[in-house]
Amino acid sequence: MKFLNDMKISLLHIAFIWIAFAACQKESQVIPDDNIVVPIDSPKVFIQYTIPQGQQFSNLSSYIKTSYDTLSFVVRFDSSAIYKTIDPANQEDINKLFGFSDNNGQHHEFSARFGWRWSNNALRLFGYIYNNSQLSAQEIGTVQIGTEYNCSIIVGSNTYLFNLNGKSINMPRSSTTAKAEGYKLFPYFGGDELAPHTISIWIKEL
Repeated sequence: MKFLNDMKISLLHIAFIWIAFAACQKESQVIPDDNIVVPIDSPKVFIQYTIPQGQQFSNLSSYIKTSYDTLSFVVRFDSSAIYKTIDPANQEDINKLFGFSDNNGQHHEFSARFGWRWSNNALRLFGYIYNNSQLSAQEIGTVQIGTEYNCSIIVGSNTYLFNLNGKSINMPRSSTTAKAEGYKLFPYFGGDELAPHTISIWIKEL
């Protein structure tokens, strides 16, 4: 009888410990692009994308399907965004920042993203699109190192509206899908040359 009573007490202790442990746990989720575990009630966080020296793709590039009517994010650059190309003519090449492919096609067929480059002693952001494999780019404005900037791409039936801290440009859209259907496009260096040094860019998708 004493043995059974002791077993009941032990089982009650185990149940109590398990309930207390479960109550202390906070539900979490995995952010698919970087495998960082954060509480689901946490605010959006900045993700550091790094393009290693001698490379073009960022370390967190991956295939993620998307369906956007609006892509909104905050970006911050550090001094690694200042660079000089080996061939002076390549200084005008536009690097890729963030965006998406469209029309269920490849990004060199249909896509919209922000581009960036360091030229004429300034860090410049661009609207950068492909329609039917035809590339177009248009400068939106300059940004400061170390400052956060709100960016968005609004998908219309025949236009992309690019916004940079309230400054906007319209660029044409030939895709026929109601939303931008495709995959996410991450930071990429080039152009024709590889990253001359390690470059870090912080992006917080909203």
